[in-house]
Amino acid sequence: MLDVVRLRVLLAVSRTGSVTAAARELNYTQPSVSHHLSRLEAETGAKLVQRAGRGIRLTEAGRMLAERAAEILGRIDSASAELAAHVGLRAGRVRLAAFPSALGTLVPEAAVRLAHDHPGLDLRLTEAEPPEALRMLRAGDVDVAVVFQYGPAGVSSEGSGGLRMTPLLDEPSLLVTPGGSPSATLPDHAESRWIAGCDRCRAHLLDLCSDSGFEPSISFTTDDYVAVQAMVAAGLGVAVLPRLALSAHRHPGVQVTEIPGSTRRVFAATYGEPPDPPATAALLAALAGG
Repeated sequence: MLDVVRLRVLLAVSRTGSVTAAARELNYTQPSVSHHLSRLEAETGAKLVQRAGRGIRLTEAGRMLAERAAEILGRIDSASAELAAHVGLRAGRVRLAAFPSALGTLVPEAAVRLAHDHPGLDLRLTEAEPPEALRMLRAGDVDVAVVFQYGPAGVSSEGSGGLRMTPLLDEPSLLVTPGGSPSATLPDHAESRWIAGCDRCRAHLLDLCSDSGFEPSISFTTDDYVAVQAMVAAGLGVAVLPRLALSAHRHPGVQVTEIPGSTRRVFAATYGEPPDPPATAALLAALAGG
């Protein structure tokens, strides 16, 4: 009997053209993807993939099975969605991945609304930065991913490849400096030491400083917004944080200054065509505040 997980792996390899990309899409390790392919070949008795330069491609047998896999998995996913709709919200489960400052602000508020409106719904939470959260969403490990992007307000560059992005809020970036220091702008700290965060936040910091005519000297890197503020308060550097981070936790020893024109956009991402299963739709409504 064909294994559904291995069919999903074959389909991902067919879409992406490489083991590495398939592993990233499914949130698996590369050895795990290779193992599933080998086991699927053993189960079918057919050669399904072959090397092609730095990547791999499907053989004729592999393409045929991938086409059937798409049909099979589509029917399974449809059956799951129909069952979820039938069961409704009385004994459902919904899974959410979100970045840390959202888990400290938006998510608890949404969880309270969800519990009030749908007391039988089981909410599961996972902390994940946007790239990991989106991989988990595509792999079916979560139902909703709360993610962020930097750029023009209200615009998403990630609503593609089956992703649907529901805007939640736009927030400014804040210059965080030690308490008691004079009010300052980014150029005033061209010679300061800087504290950077995750890859997206670090890239945003570099862009802001470049626009202000200097390259920041980054002395510390941490994703922990509590630690960032503690280091700033101790005089170890200055930082840029989004408003949500300061809403989740505000160190008494720092002061903040809004950076004009710097926006971080927060979205709730879902995967697949609408309509959403009832539990997912309920969570989206709770995140949106309704």
